[in-house]
Amino acid sequence: MSKIDISIIVPIYNAEKYLRKCLDSLIHQTKKELEFILVNDGSKDQSEKIIKSYQDDRIKYFKNTNHGIGYTRNYGIQKATGKYIMFLDSDDYLELNACEELVKKAEKEDLDVVVCDFYKEYDNGNRIEEKIPSFQNTTLKETPQLMNQINLSPWNKIYKSSLIKDHKIQFVEDLKYEDAPFVLECLEEAKRIGKLDRFLNHYIIHSNSETTVRDERCFDIIKIVDQIRKYFKEKKQMEEALNQLTVRILTNYTIQQRVQQDKKIGMKFIEEAFSYLKKEVPDYKKNKYYQGRGLKRIIEKNKFLTKLYVKVYK
Repeated sequence: MSKIDISIIVPIYNAEKYLRKCLDSLIHQTKKELEFILVNDGSKDQSEKIIKSYQDDRIKYFKNTNHGIGYTRNYGIQKATGKYIMFLDSDDYLELNACEELVKKAEKEDLDVVVCDFYKEYDNGNRIEEKIPSFQNTTLKETPQLMNQINLSPWNKIYKSSLIKDHKIQFVEDLKYEDAPFVLECLEEAKRIGKLDRFLNHYIIHSNSETTVRDERCFDIIKIVDQIRKYFKEKKQMEEALNQLTVRILTNYTIQQRVQQDKKIGMKFIEEAFSYLKKEVPDYKKNKYYQGRGLKRIIEKNKFLTKLYVKVYK
């Protein structure tokens, strides 16, 4: 068997509507030295039938009972044998040269992590280019602000398998928003991080999905932020960037309570998020995140105005 350059881990849960497009984008990659770790996390639709319709020796199919996406990705990491690891959600898809371009960059410049640009695609057909700011090859220690410039989703990146496995980096399994600690720990441990200026990943956003709708699990984001802060606690050179990240994440989620299904939960979340900010970043109102945001800035850093905005939002 030829060497495997990338193990692509795809967690699958009731993905029948989008799965063929996802899998087609994998098996038709211009780079052929790949393996596809497809982990069925207890789907109750036709996902398994779709997977089994593909006759490709590079597919490694595993079937579990439902454990959630954090557990499923960790399971996939255990099964991966490639030099690099990549993650792809089952409703997303790749440009056909994505793997070739990412590996070429990683190999040529000896990078532990390579980040690329991506498209956000909506149900209504709109497509937005999400460009990560360009940067020279670096580390998180050299460039702490990377934690505020690189998106904290795992899927528009490749990682050296040894980076993940040697440092025992795992996804959080018992909380929502499990992506951020994983990505940040990979960035922190990477000896070299690089940016590829190519739009190679298509990230699909559905109306009424977990991405766009808030429920009582929103409180998990405060626990996730707390985990991140504890991880970087002793790294003083990270303090300014870490505080900005804390303000950015929690501010985004307080404002997003406008789409909270239960307004009482939304009000409670806003209360707890601002209490956390006041405790951990006492001067948060002066934070760099708010600079240049005009009227938004005034609302976002004020608890009363945020609650008012969320209440009246239609």
